[in-house]
Amino acid sequence: MPKRKKMELPPPPPWLTSWGDLNTLLLTFFVMMFDISPIIGQDFNLVLSSFKGSLGMMQGGYSLARGRMEEIGLNMLNLPSSEQGRALAKMLKRAVEAFKPEIQAKKVRVREDERGLVITLSSDAYFEPGSAKLKDDIIPILKKVALIIKSMPNYVRIEGHTDNRPVPPRGLEEGYATNWELSSARAVNVLRYLIEETGVNPKQMSAVAFGEYRPIDDNNTPEGRAYNRRVEIVILRDKGVIEPTTPGIVRPLPDEEWR
Repeated sequence: MPKRKKMELPPPPPWLTSWGDLNTLLLTFFVMMFDISPIIGQDFNLVLSSFKGSLGMMQGGYSLARGRMEEIGLNMLNLPSSEQGRALAKMLKRAVEAFKPEIQAKKVRVREDERGLVITLSSDAYFEPGSAKLKDDIIPILKKVALIIKSMPNYVRIEGHTDNRPVPPRGLEEGYATNWELSSARAVNVLRYLIEETGVNPKQMSAVAFGEYRPIDDNNTPEGRAYNRRVEIVILRDKGVIEPTTPGIVRPLPDEEWR
């Protein structure tokens, strides 16, 4: 009985070898990225999203999500460390949980932007019109804020804001001739309570007044003006207190704090 001849397949075309190597490299690349992305955190996932639309068959845009990562772009060297990213994520989650009743009542807003974690207090809920004196209702809020601040080394900036209307008569009686004085006094009073009554580190703290000149809504409507009357407690991103190493020399606040 004659032996059956083995069927010989034609050799693969040269391009198929290169194509297989490319697929293997891409698979290894994406497995590596998705394997380390939980370590790096959400910021790295935003970077991954920028590849959508850049690899042929994948659909989507070419830009990152809005916020700090939009400014950083694809420069991986500027990404924060994994530890800083996890700390900020925990802080944001903790703040949302702590202020859940106030958020639902629209007295407090919590968000993250390029500055860091921003806790916005409605002036109408926690100050009388034209006054910088703290209402009793703000005390439990500031105590919650203090717990968050004490858990972080970051600098904290208290920002005072008003709408564009003249200071009400009560404010004039208290000595606030313009919205500059009113927004400044509200920011300083919040800062003083946090330092004097809750014991936060004064080296972390600063206060600034913006008056009517940093609106977040339309001043031509009552609702918009209400949003603009606010005090914002900003826990600054990636900026922590560093004690001076040379005795007698006080380390100033970094210039980046004012960006």
